[in-house]
Amino acid sequence: MDTMSKEMLEAFRILEEEKHINKEDIIDAVTESLKSAYKRRYGQSESCVIEFNEKKADFTVYTVREVVDEVFDSRLEISLKDALAISSAYELGDKIRFEESVTEFGRVAAQSAKQTIMEKMRRQMREVTFNEYKQHEGEIMTGTVERFDQRFIYVNLGSLEAQLSHQDQIPGESFKSHDMIDVYVYKVENNPKGVNVFVSRSHPEFIKRIMEREIPEVFDGTVEIMSVSREAGDRTKVAVRSHNSNVDAIGTIVGRGGSNIKKVISNFHPKRVDAKTGLEIPVEENIDVIQWVEDPAEFIYNAIAPAEVDMVLFDDEDTKRATVVVPDSKLSLAIGRRGQNVRLAAHLTGYRIDIKSASEYEKMEAQELQTEEVAQESEVISDKAE
Repeated sequence: MDTMSKEMLEAFRILEEEKHINKEDIIDAVTESLKSAYKRRYGQSESCVIEFNEKKADFTVYTVREVVDEVFDSRLEISLKDALAISSAYELGDKIRFEESVTEFGRVAAQSAKQTIMEKMRRQMREVTFNEYKQHEGEIMTGTVERFDQRFIYVNLGSLEAQLSHQDQIPGESFKSHDMIDVYVYKVENNPKGVNVFVSRSHPEFIKRIMEREIPEVFDGTVEIMSVSREAGDRTKVAVRSHNSNVDAIGTIVGRGGSNIKKVISNFHPKRVDAKTGLEIPVEENIDVIQWVEDPAEFIYNAIAPAEVDMVLFDDEDTKRATVVVPDSKLSLAIGRRGQNVRLAAHLTGYRIDIKSASEYEKMEAQELQTEEVAQESEVISDKAE
């Protein structure tokens, strides 16, 4: 058995183990390699025919020559006289196959075939891995913390390591090697170097998927989570609606005595260092559950909770901008610590929200009124002048 066959058998052995690989692809790859080796040697490959013997995992290379009266190219043609010397049955126009020695093409063809095969196999394996993880995009997967570097925590999901970046981690959460963790798969990419799977624990959708897993009414669609805005490890707002008039959406999500919310929160483990003792103490992510409504003004009103709202006004020119007027005493509550409440409400509703206190708003109104009056007066004056 020549080198080529040995390498073929080795390649097919790998194939048998990796059921995903398409054998035809491998055969095509080798055929291509042998054809190009033939062409390099003889300057053309029209006369070349390659056959594959399934049992021996062996390739045979033939040169096909046509029987002619007068030979112009001995690669492509054979004289009738020479053909008859092989068999008296041959006549003009017949095509005769002559076996070439595969070793004639030397190790170059074998190597190039092997490289092509390996490349095809890698590409197919990538494709298989990509498809396997692509179907889990938008889902929670459980993995094992493998290793860390400056940029990522690498989480083993089975056949590859997913990447958990800093912004996808919950501030205050820390892990050790071999920890089992749940992650949300938000992006799967197929690159020439391999398949990249990006996962997150801070993603708003992670909360949504956990609620589906922990709360039966969310899983079966009775209560729908319409939107989530999240500052992971600290605070989240979830807008919900019920598709059954007998089921209260907020009550269902919160659960009896807060049991459902507790189940959701127990999936996160942020800690902070206590300034007095220097010890790490657990922190709970606060989840505000908000009633989703179709009317944008009412939805924004609900989203600003726990602060009260006097009114919601929309911008005529910018349809996605809203001004929310709140009592003076509730201004800081409406804005929230470092602007968090209004920021989460804006993400939740999809509106850019400006918060104004009632007295600020009155001042603004008075100024606008004054400006209008001045404009009207100047119009009257210019009319008289004419």
